[in-house]
Amino acid sequence: MLKIAIPNKGALSEGAVELLKEAGYKCYRSGRELSITDQKNNVEFIYLRPRDIAIYVGNGILDLGITGRDLAFDSKADVVEMLPLAFGNSRFFYALPAEQDLTPDKFENMRIATSYPNIVESDMKKRGVNAEVIRLDGAVEISIRLGVADAIADVVESGRTLQEAGLKVVGEPIMNSEAVLIGRNKKIVQRDEVRYIIKRLEGILKAKTYAMVEYDIPKTSLEAACGITPGIESPTVAPLTHQDWVAVKSMIRQKEINEVMDKLEELGAKGIIVSDIRTCRI
Repeated sequence: MLKIAIPNKGALSEGAVELLKEAGYKCYRSGRELSITDQKNNVEFIYLRPRDIAIYVGNGILDLGITGRDLAFDSKADVVEMLPLAFGNSRFFYALPAEQDLTPDKFENMRIATSYPNIVESDMKKRGVNAEVIRLDGAVEISIRLGVADAIADVVESGRTLQEAGLKVVGEPIMNSEAVLIGRNKKIVQRDEVRYIIKRLEGILKAKTYAMVEYDIPKTSLEAACGITPGIESPTVAPLTHQDWVAVKSMIRQKEINEVMDKLEELGAKGIIVSDIRTCRI
């Protein structure tokens, strides 16, 4: 039976459960169960702290896991990223008191407080900077004011929390993170259960970037319309009872929906309908 770790709380947990549910897996828990068995798909889901998941997978105790890329990297566990999952996005930055004007390359001999010491140590090593990394489990923003650190490194979303603490972001992101599916090694994809779950997740993620558009168009404008909605291989074209018109169905990118509808309408298309796609294999 395939053993997969998923986060036990927070946004990562909610996103993982929702994605797996869409992929046809039973992993929802009604209470505080530590594990859920999906007999139909021959999978056991184990709920763990997001920070611990990579360690269990890396040690071979579990086969796969869903966690943040930043957490997996910081754990130093021997795992491989199998698939980015397009949720739980975050950026990791350095921050300083607002009145200071230093860049991370100038952090020599400074104290940096963070909940992700291995990420920071790795980045400082790449920069050739000798800095002291201080590990804190949370609320790192206050560490500078309390005299514990000279700078911090933390996940930044809106930046409001930093501003309230009198801090500002400096430099480019240390890391762009998101939820990822990790495995103990690449060879694990030889197992049918692993191939199935990756294919299912890929199908759902791909479907979120596409939509299905359907419309009626005069035959005289068909070639131009197909240029606007070429589909994956080619659009589906079906005859209508009106001999001068045809019905067209094609996949388009979500980000282009409004632009495509505008162009089709200008060509004389009627009955333009766009619908979501739950999953697909392309």
